[in-house]
Amino acid sequence: METPDYQILCNGVCNIAREAGNYILQQLNNITHTEIEQKGHHNYVTYVDKSAEELIVNRLKDLLPGSGFITEENTAGHDQQLFRWVIDPLDGTTNFIHKVPVFCVSIALMEGDTVVVGVVYEINLEECFYAWKGGKAMLNGKEISVSPVKDFDNSLLATGFPYYDYGRLDDYVTVFKHFMKHTAGLRRLGSAAADLAYVACGRFEGFYEYGLNSWDVAAGSFIVEMAGGVVTDFTGGSNHLFGRELIAGNPHAHPEMKKVIGKYFGHI
Repeated sequence: METPDYQILCNGVCNIAREAGNYILQQLNNITHTEIEQKGHHNYVTYVDKSAEELIVNRLKDLLPGSGFITEENTAGHDQQLFRWVIDPLDGTTNFIHKVPVFCVSIALMEGDTVVVGVVYEINLEECFYAWKGGKAMLNGKEISVSPVKDFDNSLLATGFPYYDYGRLDDYVTVFKHFMKHTAGLRRLGSAAADLAYVACGRFEGFYEYGLNSWDVAAGSFIVEMAGGVVTDFTGGSNHLFGRELIAGNPHAHPEMKKVIGKYFGHI
């Protein structure tokens, strides 16, 4: 397969994400409790997740024929192609079920082990965050960058609460308490894709969480990097896509976050 034009692909993905987002929003008032399934402890899925994923997969097959897929709802399997799409059709399903307005479509394209296109579409505000290899990080047609804030005490951080992996909960709470005392505050949106997009455009100085999957973070972490931010796993390494833990931040907040998380999680 020839190397595609990443910018053209990115524009196509933005259109697909918006189409899926419009479908999801149309279904917001149609969901009933009988249509909510539980994949695991506090881990929910609806027909909207599945049908939105099918829509996205079908559109992406046309956009880049012969590519593979890593998808949350397993509608397309786990292919080992050179080009693989990493898809979360509805990041923030619990918010969606409860009509809490922060949930996203997240789509990334990997070439080998490297992300080359990332799109996060926050459905409620109609905000499309995107980036492609060799380009800039963008929001609805305007270039974005991470926050310039240098003082960690004035930094606003985001995190996600553990909802099934409680083995590290005590360490997590200790880190949370430290950041409560030494930052401008913490926020929990309920969508890692939105958290990362907000770091990329400077609304948050940093974000951290464990228990994540590749489809939660592939697109958003790439956009953060293209916006001038730093993304690592908890050790400062590069295994944030599949290592199930992530720190993202501007160049000033990230080192401080890594130092604190490394101290209290104790495995660094």
